[in-house]
This record gives sequence, structure tokens and C-alpha cells, in this order.
Amino acid sequence: MMRYIIGHNQTVFDGLHPTLYKALFGLAIWFVLSAWTLFGGSGYLSLTFAIITLFFLIAILIPVALWHTWRRHPEVSGLPDQAVAFRDWMTGTFEAWQRHVRGSEAAVQVLLPIAAVAFGLTAIGIVLRITAATA
Repeated sequence: MMRYIIGHNQTVFDGLHPTLYKALFGLAIWFVLSAWTLFGGSGYLSLTFAIITLFFLIAILIPVALWHTWRRHPEVSGLPDQAVAFRDWMTGTFEAWQRHVRGSEAAVQVLLPIAAVAFGLTAIGIVLRITAATA
């Protein structure tokens, strides 16, 4: 079992930094655009991509709407007066469900799945386009 020693002066955060939400949004847009541009076609495939785009749009708009509501009502949400710098968040400690992790480790764990899918789909699409052009 690993032990994480947290200094008494180290800041512990219980929420993700807004920069990570922006990165997640950008990676989701990257995924949808790469699917449309690299694999888009005619017929039922376009209908499938339209449904996938709708699902991603809903998955993005619901957290954005909740975030805007939370930002507009700081008295209810307990919003701090000043925002924390991303560098401070990355060097601080993030309170996860089971244990405390470094902020940088939490950022990687949050961004890695969608980044792997977005970049992997782009790479597969580029290889597909190259092989289709040379065949």
C-alpha cells in the first residue's frame, strides 16, 4: 500500500480547474470533427455521425449549463472570491474519492481517455485516407 504524505501547508482542492474543462471541451470537439471529416460519407453513415454529434453536444452542454448556473449564484455555491491559478492547482493536491493525488496526476487521469480517443481516431482516419489514396 502506498502512502501519500501531504504537508500541512499544501492546498487541497476538491474540484477540477476550469482549464481542464476547456481542454475536455476542445478534445470532444476534436473527436467529433475528426469523425466527420475523416470518416464522413453518404447514406446511413452520415445519419450515424449526426446522432453521435447530438450525443456529444448533449454531453457537453449539460455540464456547461450547470457550470454557468453555479458561477451566476456564488452565494449558494460557496464560490471563492478569487480564482486559483492553474499552476497552483497542478502543484497542489486533488481530493479524489479514494485518496489524495497530485493535481498534475489528476489532470492526466481526467484528460487521458478523451485525448486517446480523439488522437487515435485522427491517426486511424489519416492512415485510412492515405491507404485509400494509394490503392
